[in-house]
Amino acid sequence: MASLNCFILAFFAALMFSSIDVGLAARHLQQLPPMPTIPTLPKIGLPPLPQPTIPTLPALPKPGSIPPLPSIPNLPTVPKVTMPPLSGFPSIPTIPTTIPSIPFLSPPPSTTSP
Repeated sequence: MASLNCFILAFFAALMFSSIDVGLAARHLQQLPPMPTIPTLPKIGLPPLPQPTIPTLPALPKPGSIPPLPSIPNLPTVPKVTMPPLSGFPSIPTIPTTIPSIPFLSPPPSTTSP
């Protein structure tokens, strides 16, 4: 079954490429005169760029020698701040642990019917 599908696909491909229109179009493309050349435009140059100046680097210390560290300026001293002593913490109120009793009211007297 797969060979039949391949045969049909090859048949249609051959049929498409054997078309008269395709052959004529290819022949016409081959017989065209050469295309005229486009005149070249004058080249416009860019102005010269300024040369960058390269800064000079300080001389490196010799191997094995350590350069001195830069000096740190003296900072002004800050006066010490003392806190006043804390007067004791406020007392925490105590929570009562007993539940007060709720008085129950007696129901109103019932009326007797004769």
